[in-house]
Amino acid sequence: MCPQRDSADGVSVRQINSDLQHAHLELVSAHCAIHQLRLHYSADDLARFGRRDVLRKSAQAASALNEFYSSLEKKSPPAEPAPAPLQPTQQQVAQAVEWLSSYLRVERDRYFPAAGELSRQLKASMSPYFSPALLDEIRVIELQGARVEVPAFFAQARALGFDPPEITHMDSLTFLDVLVFNQHISERALFHGLVHAVQIRDLGVERYSELWIHSFIKTRTHFTVPLEVHAFSLASKFLRPSLEKFSVEESVFRWIEDGRYDTPPGNTASAGISVPPPR
Repeated sequence: MCPQRDSADGVSVRQINSDLQHAHLELVSAHCAIHQLRLHYSADDLARFGRRDVLRKSAQAASALNEFYSSLEKKSPPAEPAPAPLQPTQQQVAQAVEWLSSYLRVERDRYFPAAGELSRQLKASMSPYFSPALLDEIRVIELQGARVEVPAFFAQARALGFDPPEITHMDSLTFLDVLVFNQHISERALFHGLVHAVQIRDLGVERYSELWIHSFIKTRTHFTVPLEVHAFSLASKFLRPSLEKFSVEESVFRWIEDGRYDTPPGNTASAGISVPPPR
């Protein structure tokens, strides 16, 4: 295999795979958004109350994508049967928890000296949802495209059959009390990152890492980890036009008390995700 070789018609194989990977990441993002819809609303409510034109266009886009990728799959050489997913040993799980907790601490110390306080404007927009004490403690930094480095232990995770998150394409990452933005700060990414900051503060970095790793082993997808589900769902609630304000810290406390961060996804009732009434 030679990724730099050009095909017969002069098309760069490297460029093909770069564009294919970019499209894949966009699909993963769309998958995540759809997952949030399924968590919040039943199919009946979406069909009954959703805008007809949006539903129709979304269905057409999904059908076109399915048809396109199905045609590519038919033209591709037969793939070898995928091996059964490997199950890590207890020792490997403990090592992964240690890797993650150490990574969060090391990156926090790395970015903290260059990070700054939240602006007065951002504090004002977040203050109905987070305590002043938390917002005063948080530090933020914009990399403006420089990207957070991929941790070395991701290679070991892939060797075990896991697909770690594409962190270089994420809007932000939370390293304890330091929020690092790969591009620029957006309110949605800031809100999501602040939820994780509350989770880490209240759970402790070791417990947070343990819950994240154990859930990821079960689900194999980062956005179905309950810690991520909660952050995504609260950020979605924050963005919905409503006069309702809510306390993220109270919500995180309830999830900890009820053990909801241990709950596998797939059952919204047992996961404690409420379905808001149709608007």
